[in-house]
Amino acid sequence: MKSKTYRRKTIRTWLAAVLIACLAYSAIPGSMALVNAAGSDRGVRIGKAAPFFELKGLDGQTYRVAGKRDKPLLLNFWASWCEPCRLEAPDMEKLSEKYKGELDVYGVNVTAYDDEAKVKAFVDEFGIHYPILMDRRETVYSEYQGQAFPTQVLIDQDGIVREMIIGLLPPEELEAKVRRLLLAK
Repeated sequence: MKSKTYRRKTIRTWLAAVLIACLAYSAIPGSMALVNAAGSDRGVRIGKAAPFFELKGLDGQTYRVAGKRDKPLLLNFWASWCEPCRLEAPDMEKLSEKYKGELDVYGVNVTAYDDEAKVKAFVDEFGIHYPILMDRRETVYSEYQGQAFPTQVLIDQDGIVREMIIGLLPPEELEAKVRRLLLAK
């Protein structure tokens, strides 16, 4: 009886350790790019072309990410119910305003997990002026291998993914990454 209980505890401990290791690995910025580099041609790969997409914005316009651009791009995948997204929203707006002439910022709301009325309320609450794209079927979020909110993807003027950041960063750290992207022009 004792050995059976001991075996169960050991198995549970190992399973918990494996689960924690997997979660920790997936939280490392760029880890999915490394996984994908060994596998398929789909998705985000650091140093490779950003996956192309077109999405309608909250403003009714169609926005496109496809190849070369006039300015580098910061994609921010988010949801209105996401607490870290709420924390970063004011800083994301400041960043967008500060680098307006040099950087495009698109907020990609994964509407498959959200509600359009809540998205509009979020945008109003935080005074967001950069375009909010509506990923209604989660196709773009999936293509970009989204795992958590927020996720930022930095794309240079040539349409190449330079960095993927999963989770919340301190604002000064995100701005430093944006400055590096802008200096690389």
